[in-house]
Amino acid sequence: IQINNRTMLKKIALLMMLVLPMGVFAQNLKFGHINAMEIVSAMPEYTKAQSELQALNKQLGQDLQRTQEEFNKKYQEFMQQKDSLPTVIAERRQKELEDMMQRQEQFQAKAQQDMEKANNDLMAPVYKKLDDAIKAVGAAEGVIYIFDMARTPIPYVNENQSINLTPKVKTQLGIK
Repeated sequence: IQINNRTMLKKIALLMMLVLPMGVFAQNLKFGHINAMEIVSAMPEYTKAQSELQALNKQLGQDLQRTQEEFNKKYQEFMQQKDSLPTVIAERRQKELEDMMQRQEQFQAKAQQDMEKANNDLMAPVYKKLDDAIKAVGAAEGVIYIFDMARTPIPYVNENQSINLTPKVKTQLGIK
């Protein structure tokens, strides 16, 4: 009977050694949260990237409008002349209009791809800088996780147990 009690006491002691550190560790867990959109929109790099994207969008829009106007003009001319044109010439001009429309559709698709690529190229360094600042603040604050309230909808945050690190990330980035 004494052997069983010793074995039992050893098991209890081992269990206590395993469970107690978890309880102590659980009390020291720190979480943080930020609003990345609030931070990013205040970054000068973001403003510059948005300006460049707007300029590119404007240029592509003007090019698209110019080609659309050119197509409309040729289409109107064709519609006014098609009854008086020989069949061979009418068919050739109709084919030219179809080709022109196809090129315009291709240009529009390429413009959209160019905008997406430009957005990715211009915004990647902004988000990298933000992520680096978040990591630095997280390490300095000793948090194990920083939730981004802008990217992940979280219906409830207990402000007593999660630290709002948005101001500290802004400070890390030199933003007021």
